[in-house]
Amino acid sequence: MEFFRIRKDIPFMKYALVFNVISFVTFALAVFFLLTRGLHLSVEFTGGTVMEVAYEQTADIGKVREAISGLGYQDVIVQNFGTSRDVMIRLPVQKGVTSAQQSEDVMAALKAQDAGVTLRRTEFVGPQVGDELVHGGLMALGMVVLGIVIYLSIRFEWKFGVAGIIANLHDVVIILGFFAFFQWEFSLSVLAGVLAVLGYSVNESVVIFDRIREAFRKFRKLTPHEVIDHGITSTMSRTVITHASTEAMVLSMFFFGGPSLHYFALALTIGILFGIYSSVFVAAAIAMWLGVKREDLAKVHTHKGGDPNDPNAGAVV
Repeated sequence: MEFFRIRKDIPFMKYALVFNVISFVTFALAVFFLLTRGLHLSVEFTGGTVMEVAYEQTADIGKVREAISGLGYQDVIVQNFGTSRDVMIRLPVQKGVTSAQQSEDVMAALKAQDAGVTLRRTEFVGPQVGDELVHGGLMALGMVVLGIVIYLSIRFEWKFGVAGIIANLHDVVIILGFFAFFQWEFSLSVLAGVLAVLGYSVNESVVIFDRIREAFRKFRKLTPHEVIDHGITSTMSRTVITHASTEAMVLSMFFFGGPSLHYFALALTIGILFGIYSSVFVAAAIAMWLGVKREDLAKVHTHKGGDPNDPNAGAVV
Protein backbone atom coordinates (compact mmCIF):
# COMPACT_ATOMS: atom_id res chain seq x y z
CA MET A 1 0.00 0.00 0.00
CA GLU A 2 1.24 3.47 -0.90
CA PHE A 3 -0.13 6.86 0.10
CA PHE A 4 2.00 8.57 -2.50
CA ARG A 5 4.73 7.85 -5.00
CA ILE A 6 7.70 10.12 -5.64
CA ARG A 7 8.43 10.14 -9.36
CA LYS A 8 11.87 11.75 -9.19
CA ASP A 9 14.61 10.37 -6.97
CA ILE A 10 15.59 12.60 -4.04
CA PRO A 11 19.38 13.20 -3.98
CA PHE A 12 19.89 12.07 -0.38
CA MET A 13 23.54 11.12 -0.89
CA LYS A 14 24.32 14.63 -2.16
CA TYR A 15 23.91 15.86 1.41
CA ALA A 16 25.26 12.74 3.12
CA LEU A 17 28.48 14.40 4.31
CA VAL A 18 26.67 17.34 5.91
CA PHE A 19 24.17 15.14 7.75
CA ASN A 20 26.87 12.73 8.90
CA VAL A 21 28.90 15.59 10.33
CA ILE A 22 25.77 16.56 12.29
CA SER A 23 25.40 12.93 13.35
CA PHE A 24 29.01 12.75 14.49
CA VAL A 25 28.67 15.93 16.56
CA THR A 26 25.43 14.66 18.14
CA PHE A 27 27.03 11.28 18.83
CA ALA A 28 30.12 12.92 20.39
CA LEU A 29 27.94 15.09 22.64
CA ALA A 30 25.97 12.01 23.73
CA VAL A 31 29.19 10.20 24.65
CA PHE A 32 30.44 13.31 26.48
CA PHE A 33 27.28 13.55 28.61
CA LEU A 34 27.38 9.81 29.33
CA LEU A 35 30.96 10.10 30.58
CA THR A 36 30.52 13.33 32.55
CA ARG A 37 26.97 13.07 33.90
CA GLY A 38 26.27 9.38 33.66
CA LEU A 39 22.87 7.72 33.68
CA HIS A 40 20.40 8.38 36.46
CA LEU A 41 19.78 4.72 37.32
CA SER A 42 16.53 3.63 38.93
CA VAL A 43 16.19 1.61 42.10
CA GLU A 44 16.13 -1.55 39.96
CA PHE A 45 19.83 -0.97 39.24
CA THR A 46 21.03 0.80 42.38
CA GLY A 47 19.16 -1.21 44.99
CA GLY A 48 16.54 -0.01 47.48
CA THR A 49 13.39 -0.98 49.35
CA VAL A 50 10.50 -2.81 47.70
CA MET A 51 7.09 -2.66 49.40
CA GLU A 52 3.82 -4.35 48.57
CA VAL A 53 0.68 -2.80 50.05
CA ALA A 54 -3.00 -3.68 49.69
CA TYR A 55 -6.08 -1.45 49.70
CA GLU A 56 -9.67 -2.38 50.48
CA GLN A 57 -10.83 -0.58 47.34
CA THR A 58 -9.17 0.26 44.01
CA ALA A 59 -5.94 2.09 44.75
CA ASP A 60 -5.45 5.62 43.46
CA ILE A 61 -1.87 5.42 42.13
CA GLY A 62 -1.66 9.19 41.77
CA LYS A 63 -2.49 9.79 45.44
CA VAL A 64 -0.07 7.07 46.54
CA ARG A 65 2.73 8.67 44.55
CA GLU A 66 1.80 12.11 45.93
CA ALA A 67 1.92 10.87 49.53
CA ILE A 68 5.36 9.32 49.04
CA SER A 69 6.68 12.40 47.23
CA GLY A 70 5.68 14.41 50.29
CA LEU A 71 8.31 12.47 52.24
CA GLY A 72 11.04 13.85 49.99
CA TYR A 73 11.40 10.88 47.61
CA GLN A 74 11.86 11.82 43.99
CA ASP A 75 12.74 8.56 42.21
CA VAL A 76 9.91 6.31 43.32
CA ILE A 77 8.26 3.61 41.22
CA VAL A 78 4.60 3.09 42.11
CA GLN A 79 2.53 0.61 40.10
CA ASN A 80 -0.28 -1.91 40.36
CA PHE A 81 0.44 -5.60 40.32
CA GLY A 82 -1.97 -8.52 40.46
CA THR A 83 -5.18 -6.56 41.04
CA SER A 84 -6.15 -2.88 41.07
CA ARG A 85 -6.07 -2.97 44.90
CA ASP A 86 -2.47 -4.18 45.13
CA VAL A 87 0.37 -1.67 44.80
CA MET A 88 4.12 -2.18 44.53
CA ILE A 89 6.40 0.64 45.70
CA ARG A 90 10.13 0.84 44.98
CA LEU A 91 12.11 3.31 47.08
CA PRO A 92 15.72 4.38 46.41
CA VAL A 93 18.42 3.96 49.03
CA GLN A 94 18.75 6.84 51.53
CA LYS A 95 21.91 7.36 53.54
CA GLY A 96 21.44 6.78 57.25
CA VAL A 97 17.92 5.35 56.82
CA THR A 98 17.22 1.63 57.09
CA SER A 99 14.76 -0.27 54.97
CA ALA A 100 12.51 -0.75 58.02
CA GLN A 101 12.46 2.98 58.73
CA GLN A 102 11.61 3.73 55.11
CA SER A 103 8.66 1.33 55.12
CA GLU A 104 7.38 2.75 58.44
CA ASP A 105 7.48 6.32 57.13
CA VAL A 106 5.74 5.35 53.90
CA MET A 107 3.02 3.37 55.68
CA ALA A 108 2.37 6.30 58.02
CA ALA A 109 1.92 8.61 55.03
CA LEU A 110 -0.35 6.13 53.25
CA LYS A 111 -2.50 5.49 56.34
CA ALA A 112 -2.98 9.24 56.68
CA GLN A 113 -4.73 9.07 53.30
CA ASP A 114 -6.51 5.72 53.75
CA ALA A 115 -6.62 3.89 57.07
CA GLY A 116 -7.54 0.64 55.30
CA VAL A 117 -4.17 0.18 53.64
CA THR A 118 -2.09 -2.78 54.86
CA LEU A 119 1.53 -3.77 54.35
CA ARG A 120 1.94 -7.20 52.80
CA ARG A 121 5.66 -7.40 52.23
CA THR A 122 8.80 -5.32 52.46
CA GLU A 123 12.34 -6.26 51.48
CA PHE A 124 15.65 -4.66 50.66
CA VAL A 125 17.05 -5.19 47.16
CA GLY A 126 20.80 -4.93 47.53
CA PRO A 127 23.33 -3.38 45.12
CA GLN A 128 24.47 -6.89 44.14
CA VAL A 129 21.13 -7.44 42.43
CA GLY A 130 21.59 -4.11 40.70
CA ASP A 131 25.03 -5.15 39.45
CA GLU A 132 23.57 -8.36 38.06
CA LEU A 133 20.87 -6.41 36.24
CA VAL A 134 23.44 -4.07 34.72
CA HIS A 135 25.60 -7.01 33.62
CA GLY A 136 22.60 -8.85 32.20
CA GLY A 137 21.44 -5.74 30.34
CA LEU A 138 24.86 -5.18 28.78
CA MET A 139 25.08 -8.85 27.80
CA ALA A 140 21.68 -8.63 26.13
CA LEU A 141 22.75 -5.51 24.26
CA GLY A 142 25.98 -7.15 23.13
CA MET A 143 24.18 -10.27 21.87
CA VAL A 144 21.69 -8.14 19.93
CA VAL A 145 24.52 -6.16 18.30
CA LEU A 146 26.39 -9.34 17.34
CA GLY A 147 23.23 -10.91 15.94
CA ILE A 148 22.49 -7.84 13.80
CA VAL A 149 26.00 -7.82 12.30
CA ILE A 150 25.83 -11.53 11.45
CA TYR A 151 22.32 -11.22 10.00
CA LEU A 152 23.09 -8.23 7.77
CA SER A 153 26.39 -9.73 6.61
CA ILE A 154 24.72 -13.00 5.60
CA ARG A 155 21.64 -11.46 4.01
CA PHE A 156 23.45 -8.68 2.18
CA GLU A 157 27.21 -8.10 2.35
CA TRP A 158 29.70 -7.22 5.08
CA LYS A 159 29.72 -3.55 4.06
CA PHE A 160 26.00 -3.39 4.76
CA GLY A 161 26.55 -5.21 8.04
CA VAL A 162 29.14 -2.69 9.20
CA ALA A 163 27.03 0.26 8.02
CA GLY A 164 23.89 -1.08 9.67
CA ILE A 165 25.43 -1.72 13.07
CA ILE A 166 27.16 1.68 13.16
CA ALA A 167 23.81 3.33 12.40
CA ASN A 168 21.99 1.29 15.06
CA LEU A 169 24.61 1.95 17.75
CA HIS A 170 24.42 5.61 16.75
CA ASP A 171 20.70 5.53 17.69
CA VAL A 172 21.31 3.74 21.00
CA VAL A 173 24.10 6.06 22.15
CA ILE A 174 22.04 9.15 21.29
CA ILE A 175 19.08 7.82 23.32
CA LEU A 176 21.40 7.23 26.28
CA GLY A 177 22.90 10.70 25.73
CA PHE A 178 19.46 12.29 26.05
CA PHE A 179 18.83 10.40 29.29
CA ALA A 180 22.24 11.43 30.64
CA PHE A 181 21.87 15.11 29.68
CA PHE A 182 18.38 15.55 31.14
CA GLN A 183 19.02 13.07 33.97
CA TRP A 184 15.84 11.19 33.19
CA GLU A 185 15.44 8.00 35.19
CA PHE A 186 16.92 4.97 33.43
CA SER A 187 14.98 1.87 34.43
CA LEU A 188 14.54 -1.66 33.13
CA SER A 189 11.58 -0.54 31.03
CA VAL A 190 13.82 2.08 29.36
CA LEU A 191 16.44 -0.60 28.71
CA ALA A 192 13.69 -2.67 27.08
CA GLY A 193 12.84 0.37 24.95
CA VAL A 194 16.48 0.73 23.87
CA LEU A 195 16.63 -2.93 22.81
CA ALA A 196 13.32 -2.49 20.96
CA VAL A 197 14.79 0.48 19.09
CA LEU A 198 17.70 -1.71 17.97
CA GLY A 199 15.31 -4.16 16.37
CA TYR A 200 13.14 -1.39 14.96
CA SER A 201 16.09 0.44 13.41
CA VAL A 202 17.59 -2.66 11.85
CA ASN A 203 14.21 -3.42 10.26
CA GLU A 204 14.22 0.01 8.60
CA SER A 205 17.80 -0.54 7.42
CA VAL A 206 16.92 -3.96 5.99
CA VAL A 207 14.03 -2.50 3.97
CA ILE A 208 16.27 0.22 2.53
CA PHE A 209 19.11 -2.24 1.81
CA ASP A 210 16.62 -4.52 0.02
CA ARG A 211 15.50 -1.67 -2.22
CA ILE A 212 19.12 -0.75 -2.93
CA ARG A 213 19.90 -4.32 -3.92
CA GLU A 214 16.87 -4.41 -6.22
CA ALA A 215 17.93 -1.10 -7.77
CA PHE A 216 21.44 -2.44 -8.44
CA ARG A 217 19.83 -5.33 -10.33
CA LYS A 218 17.37 -3.16 -12.24
CA PHE A 219 19.42 -0.06 -13.10
CA ARG A 220 22.79 -1.14 -14.43
CA LYS A 221 23.86 2.22 -15.79
CA LEU A 222 23.30 4.24 -12.60
CA THR A 223 26.20 5.11 -10.31
CA PRO A 224 26.17 3.64 -6.77
CA HIS A 225 25.01 6.90 -5.16
CA GLU A 226 22.19 7.21 -7.73
CA VAL A 227 21.14 3.64 -7.01
CA ILE A 228 21.13 4.37 -3.26
CA ASP A 229 19.06 7.54 -3.81
CA HIS A 230 16.52 5.52 -5.81
CA GLY A 231 16.38 2.77 -3.19
CA ILE A 232 15.70 5.25 -0.39
CA THR A 233 13.18 7.28 -2.38
CA SER A 234 11.19 4.15 -3.25
CA THR A 235 10.67 3.44 0.48
CA MET A 236 9.35 6.90 1.40
CA SER A 237 5.66 6.00 1.32
CA ARG A 238 6.25 2.85 3.36
CA THR A 239 8.37 4.83 5.84
CA VAL A 240 5.65 7.45 6.39
CA ILE A 241 2.93 4.82 6.91
CA THR A 242 4.98 2.58 9.21
CA HIS A 243 6.58 5.21 11.39
CA ALA A 244 3.53 7.45 11.66
CA SER A 245 1.38 4.52 12.87
CA THR A 246 4.07 3.34 15.29
CA GLU A 247 4.66 6.83 16.66
CA ALA A 248 0.90 7.34 17.15
CA MET A 249 0.85 4.27 19.40
CA VAL A 250 4.00 5.34 21.25
CA LEU A 251 2.64 8.86 21.83
CA SER A 252 -0.57 7.42 23.25
CA MET A 253 1.57 5.54 25.79
CA PHE A 254 3.55 8.71 26.47
CA PHE A 255 0.52 10.89 27.18
CA PHE A 256 -1.92 8.37 28.64
CA GLY A 257 0.21 5.48 29.90
CA GLY A 258 1.11 7.11 33.20
CA PRO A 259 4.51 7.41 34.87
CA SER A 260 5.28 3.70 34.46
CA LEU A 261 5.37 4.00 30.66
CA HIS A 262 6.50 7.63 30.41
CA TYR A 263 10.25 7.13 29.94
CA PHE A 264 9.76 3.88 28.01
CA ALA A 265 7.67 5.77 25.44
CA LEU A 266 10.13 8.66 25.48
CA ALA A 267 13.03 6.34 24.64
CA LEU A 268 11.02 4.81 21.80
CA THR A 269 10.10 8.23 20.42
CA ILE A 270 13.73 9.36 20.32
CA GLY A 271 14.75 6.01 18.84
CA ILE A 272 12.11 6.07 16.10
CA LEU A 273 12.98 9.60 15.01
CA PHE A 274 16.72 8.99 14.96
CA GLY A 275 16.18 5.51 13.49
CA ILE A 276 14.63 7.00 10.35
CA TYR A 277 17.44 9.54 10.13
CA SER A 278 20.25 7.05 10.65
CA SER A 279 18.87 4.45 8.21
CA VAL A 280 18.78 7.06 5.43
CA PHE A 281 21.77 9.29 6.08
CA VAL A 282 24.08 7.15 8.23
CA ALA A 283 23.69 3.51 7.19
CA ALA A 284 23.25 4.14 3.46
CA ALA A 285 26.02 6.76 3.37
CA ILE A 286 28.52 4.55 5.21
CA ALA A 287 27.75 1.67 2.83
CA MET A 288 28.40 4.05 -0.08
CA TRP A 289 31.68 5.28 1.42
CA LEU A 290 32.79 1.69 2.06
CA GLY A 291 32.55 1.25 -1.70
CA VAL A 292 29.47 -0.93 -2.09
CA LYS A 293 28.84 -1.69 -5.74
CA ARG A 294 26.81 -3.93 -7.95
CA GLU A 295 29.46 -6.65 -7.99
CA ASP A 296 29.16 -6.97 -4.18
CA LEU A 297 25.55 -8.08 -4.58
CA ALA A 298 25.86 -10.03 -7.83
CA LYS A 299 27.43 -13.25 -8.99
CA VAL A 300 29.24 -12.70 -12.24
CA HIS A 301 29.35 -15.52 -14.79
CA THR A 302 31.20 -15.27 -18.08
CA HIS A 303 29.01 -16.43 -20.97
CA LYS A 304 30.49 -17.57 -24.24
CA GLY A 305 30.43 -14.76 -26.77
CA GLY A 306 30.04 -12.06 -24.09
CA ASP A 307 31.93 -8.81 -24.19
CA PRO A 308 34.89 -9.18 -21.79
CA ASN A 309 35.03 -5.38 -21.39
CA ASP A 310 31.41 -5.12 -20.22
CA PRO A 311 31.41 -5.26 -16.37
CA ASN A 312 27.72 -6.24 -16.39
CA ALA A 313 28.07 -9.07 -18.91
CA GLY A 314 26.54 -12.23 -17.46
CA ALA A 315 25.87 -10.65 -14.05
CA VAL A 316 23.20 -12.39 -12.01
CA VAL A 317 21.77 -10.88 -8.81
